[in-house]
Amino acid sequence: MAIHCDVAVLGGGTGGYIAAIRAAQAGKQVVIIEQDKLGGTCLHRGCIPSKALLRSAELYAQMKNSEDYGIASSEVTLLYPKVQQRKQAIVDQLHKGVQALMRKNKIQVIEGRGRVIGPSIFSPKSGAVAVELNNDEMETVVPANLIIATGSRPRTLAGLQPDGVSVLSSDEALTLEELPASILIVGGGVIGVEWASLLQDFGVRVTLVEAADQLLPSEDGEISRELRKHLERRGITVMTGVKVLADTYETTKQGIQISVQNGEKNERLEADKILVSIGRQANVENIGLENTDIALTKEGYIRVNEHMQTMEPHIYAIGDCIGGLQLAHAASHEGLIAVGHMIGETSHTYAESQVPRCVYTRPEVASVGYTEQDAKKKGRNTKTAKVPFAAIGKALVQGEKEGFLKLVADADTDDLIGVQIIGAHATELIAQAALAQLLDATPWEIGQAVFAHPSLSEIFGEAALAIDGRALNL
Repeated sequence: MAIHCDVAVLGGGTGGYIAAIRAAQAGKQVVIIEQDKLGGTCLHRGCIPSKALLRSAELYAQMKNSEDYGIASSEVTLLYPKVQQRKQAIVDQLHKGVQALMRKNKIQVIEGRGRVIGPSIFSPKSGAVAVELNNDEMETVVPANLIIATGSRPRTLAGLQPDGVSVLSSDEALTLEELPASILIVGGGVIGVEWASLLQDFGVRVTLVEAADQLLPSEDGEISRELRKHLERRGITVMTGVKVLADTYETTKQGIQISVQNGEKNERLEADKILVSIGRQANVENIGLENTDIALTKEGYIRVNEHMQTMEPHIYAIGDCIGGLQLAHAASHEGLIAVGHMIGETSHTYAESQVPRCVYTRPEVASVGYTEQDAKKKGRNTKTAKVPFAAIGKALVQGEKEGFLKLVADADTDDLIGVQIIGAHATELIAQAALAQLLDATPWEIGQAVFAHPSLSEIFGEAALAIDGRALNL
């Protein structure tokens, strides 16, 4: 007997379950199909567990340097099994919370692998989902509208497939029972630099290699150079513009060896383990897209319009499987847009320039909008201001004076078009910039706001004044 509903969501990750909740709030009968656990990658293999580890690493580093604050500690010991226990306890608590939200909103959750089917006895159009239940039985879900939210997985490098022992992806790294003495990280994007920072704080000897000319290739060049400086100061070996020669990989009694092409010469690198972090790949295989008119981009993502509709108007797609900014909060917002359009509300869209991008290294990196380089490539006349945290009293009080905030405005319209931050609590401070972007604020308007003193947020107001030569503390 088929299950008929108003909205079915294929994938119960952050974007999927948020979309389901919004549809249920609108009075729709909703079914979520999830083959693993509600919460998806973000909750179980990404955002939450990695940030739990990063917090422990940050605290460990602070405690080892407590004498800087006038506090002597005789001995600080890392208990890594307890670090992992704390991480898992946080994940489990949040997982229970998501399950409770499903019950509260009367959303039916079906555990199994779903596959979109074409027109059938159940429905005259494609969009029904055949579900292979976890008990090996089959079920069919027939929705009026379908949202595909199947997410992504770590991208692999030919010749360096994860084995969970010597070669790791971020998935395997999260479950390490023991820390290696050394590690080679391939990929200097967001995931790679976060793992480099985390593992170095835990005492692991880290080598970080990136094929592009800078770490965080899509971010501001000044931010990238500042982050590299801090990582190298902490003892991390950073190599950019380097190609990993996967066919030279081999295991040894001591660990692994691999060659990299650095300019015109090859260099042999050794470590206990290797972590491959070269981005994420959309989960679009074996979900039945061939039974629909849904099209993929040349990069392998589901093609959607501004309302998140695919080529099949009753089928929507959100999150990592459509590419763009592969971020949990972006997926959630895309889910809200899809449901809003589906239920006939005044649908709003959003620009990627309004979505914060956060990197939880030490120091943190966060940005929203255009970098100075990107704005110039688009032909915009820019003006910028850069204020160091060292000029902010609260940063000195906290002993976290590294980094700066950079503000980018359009010199012709005076609109704020981008903010980049590297420094303590950057991932919290960026929320002010995101709100300013949404409200289409100008630096002059931001400069009129009253910022609490002493607070790190003062750096935003100071930069807004500095861009027009009105800084008060520089």
